[in-house]
Amino acid sequence: MAEQPQPISPVKNFFAGGFGGVCLVFVGHPLDTIKVRLQTQPKPQPGQPPLYSGTFDCFRKTLVGEGVRGLYRGMAAPIIGVTPMFAVCFFGFGLGKRLQQRKPDDVLTYPQLFAAGMLSGVFTTVIMAPGERIKCLLQIQAATGETKYTGSLDCAKQLYREAGIRGVYKGTVLTLMRDVPASGMYFMTYEWLKNILTPEGKSVSDLSAPRILFAGGLAGIFNWAVAIPPDVLKSRFQTAPPGKYPNGFRDVLRELIREEGIASLYKGFTAVMIRAFPANAACFLGFEVAMKFLNWIAPGL
Repeated sequence: MAEQPQPISPVKNFFAGGFGGVCLVFVGHPLDTIKVRLQTQPKPQPGQPPLYSGTFDCFRKTLVGEGVRGLYRGMAAPIIGVTPMFAVCFFGFGLGKRLQQRKPDDVLTYPQLFAAGMLSGVFTTVIMAPGERIKCLLQIQAATGETKYTGSLDCAKQLYREAGIRGVYKGTVLTLMRDVPASGMYFMTYEWLKNILTPEGKSVSDLSAPRILFAGGLAGIFNWAVAIPPDVLKSRFQTAPPGKYPNGFRDVLRELIREEGIASLYKGFTAVMIRAFPANAACFLGFEVAMKFLNWIAPGL
């Protein structure tokens, strides 16, 4: 059985989650840029080396060619989207827990926490899908040297002008396929680790900052272990020219496996895992700090 603080407040989860999301983006965006560039780099011609030989080569080339700003390319879209997205994510998790409680003091099992996390993944897709689409396009634009979009807002305007709302939300099904199971794993793992790391006789709410960072970081790794294959498909699909994959993710999957093998579904694995621990550690620490602040100023909310 899992132990969690009572009562559950989806409203506090909403505000604390937004702050946690901002912390995650500032820490994790540089390696997210590397991940997307590795996942979307073109297949090399016969006899030619790939554009990037790996995570550290991509990092070096980006830093040398574009400076630190290159690592933060496209960050405006996730910052604008991440605050409400993580707010909605943590709200969905809080609501999912609340809906499964018969009484306010019910302690949920880990499968119930997994289900609550899956609900949060559904909630976030509405915000996540267009933000991810814009972010990926801006990240690969800098790598190819083209300048089709001047920024996040210009990218959104052009996508809408070219294909309407469907163009902005291209890749929504793949975002759902990535985020629903991964979010379940994310929150369940975090709650499980918090319980394990809480000393006997102490409350989970009194967990020290280093233990929160450790639990949050590992939760991020478990999350991405589930999310990487659909994330690779999503990045390819969202950055492809219109009409390249008429049957959606099935065409992307067939092409990847036929040309590059099953290992291609784990492109960017190193960058993702290097990013996952510090970014999600920062996210959960930000969430817990904000939650304590909200409990202090509005205990009855």
